[in-house]
Amino acid sequence: MAISASALPRAHAEEHLDHEAELRKEHLMLDPRPRGEMNAMVMESMLTTSWKFWAIAALMALIVAVGLFGAWGYMISEGLYVATVNRPMYWSYFLVHTVFWIGISHAGTFVSALLRVFKAEFRRPFTRAAELMTTFGLVQAGIHIFAHMGRVWLTYWMFPFPNQRQLWTNFHSPLMWDFLAINTYLLSSTMYLFLPLIPDLAMARDRSTGWRKTFYRILALGWRGTEAEWTHLRIALNIFAFAILPVMFSVHTIVSWDFAAAMRPGWSSTIFGPYFVVGALQSGVSAVAMVVITLRYTMKNMDYFIRKEHFDALGKLMLVISMAWAYFFFNDYMVQWYGGDKWTDALLHFHEAGPAGWVWLMMLITNIAIPWLVLWNKNWRRNPWILFTVGLLANVGMWAERFIIIPVSLQINRMPFMWGQGIKFGVEIPIFIGSIAFFILLYMIASRLIPLVPVWEVQEGQMAHSIRKYGKEPVVSVADLE
Repeated sequence: MAISASALPRAHAEEHLDHEAELRKEHLMLDPRPRGEMNAMVMESMLTTSWKFWAIAALMALIVAVGLFGAWGYMISEGLYVATVNRPMYWSYFLVHTVFWIGISHAGTFVSALLRVFKAEFRRPFTRAAELMTTFGLVQAGIHIFAHMGRVWLTYWMFPFPNQRQLWTNFHSPLMWDFLAINTYLLSSTMYLFLPLIPDLAMARDRSTGWRKTFYRILALGWRGTEAEWTHLRIALNIFAFAILPVMFSVHTIVSWDFAAAMRPGWSSTIFGPYFVVGALQSGVSAVAMVVITLRYTMKNMDYFIRKEHFDALGKLMLVISMAWAYFFFNDYMVQWYGGDKWTDALLHFHEAGPAGWVWLMMLITNIAIPWLVLWNKNWRRNPWILFTVGLLANVGMWAERFIIIPVSLQINRMPFMWGQGIKFGVEIPIFIGSIAFFILLYMIASRLIPLVPVWEVQEGQMAHSIRKYGKEPVVSVADLE
């Protein structure tokens, strides 16, 4: 059957229209909707709760009460010996969990600030979800620091105020550097979370009644959306984006100095600074992927804002960070092995063949083998359940890495009569499970109080993106709005 000449241009036009429609369906920035409609979608997701939400919230609250505060209260009444804090492991699981949660907190700054600096457009719909992880993660880290103190009611002994004991803070100690860096990070990240939240709080104020309207009116600080306010907001966000990045890198670098500054086998390493930072990003970005997937499938209307392109981008980030972590791990491992120190050799052998050798192997499988085998495939990266599983296993692997660095490494030192050859678990595990539940509970509360999607950032990105035709081919272009 012959095809007329007039039918060919029509077929090409239909093909280009199908391609353009596919681009709009796949990319959020190319699928704009009216601002009022997007605001209504976000408000509906905040106000829609089912019995499942309240059941899960009640379960999390019960786990927090029993696992966190109940186990912590039991430890306070009985003593630190129930937490396996004893010779030779004076730094035990509490420090593992502190480093783990500080690593989780790096995700918000990395996803929001660093990607903002590099103008990565895929970050726009989930920057706030990542920023909340920073604040809530630091809260959990602080809980484990106080739990590690034992007699937490004597915390004021560490405050540098005039007293009869003449005990003063040692500013030469890396632990004091931790205090300053973590508190600086907490304050700056909280402000960085609040600044871009102001326009959305004003939006919620204008669409709410009752106590919610009063709540949002106070937090919105009288925002009216004038040109001057938008200009000041963008300037402030740019300043914070550049200023908070050094703080982010300094926090986990200083955490690594807690170990590297000690003359212990396996700890005295010059590579610990970047190694810890990359490890923090490994666990943090993996946790962001898990949170984004959870929001996508548990909150109403999130399927419009969070799409497979975001899973794909997060999967690529996880793969690149996994490669960087593998480089630093084997760099540190090979240098210590080549050094030939007998105590370090004994420790490395203990890592591989000791009672926790299976943990060492699991760390390599979950942090290197699985991400490399899975995340190279575009279809697998875009599958939310596969990506969620890889992210969960990566966090298990990063917990195992901190476990090997702290309690396992402490069992081998330069005094063989003090060596420990067993791995014990105490009350720290239920406290850690309680902190996970507390993290989830805080997120659930936040999801019903504040807009988790920054609508104004999404609309700003949609205004900058457009589809132009070069010849007959539709091409995505991005304009610079600044």
